[in-house]
Amino acid sequence: QVQLVESGGGLVQPGGSLRLSCAASGTIFSIKTMGWYRQAPGKQRELVAIIYSGGSTNYADSVKGRFTISRDNAKNTVYLQMNSLKSEDTAAYYCNMYSTRTLRDYWGQGTQVTVSS
Repeated sequence: QVQLVESGGGLVQPGGSLRLSCAASGTIFSIKTMGWYRQAPGKQRELVAIIYSGGSTNYADSVKGRFTISRDNAKNTVYLQMNSLKSEDTAAYYCNMYSTRTLRDYWGQGTQVTVSS
């Protein structure tokens, strides 16, 4: 069974940067979207950024201008470059891939990002 494996989370000071990566352990065919979501304690999971197969992107207003999503289709990998991090960015970050072949959402296990001085 294909799994998504995330890496790159950790503790960073306000204003710092982190780069998250998410790779599929096997081949997922016909990936339409790759995205990053986050969930802070006591809050609902929210979309952070999404990138479509054609390369277009959408971002949550709260991260526009600070975060950049990118993908490597050949490697079934998605990245999230996070700059100018704020304490309110603290959350568990989850990657997601949606396949139009299997009509399934695939989720990673989550990686913790903590922004604190």
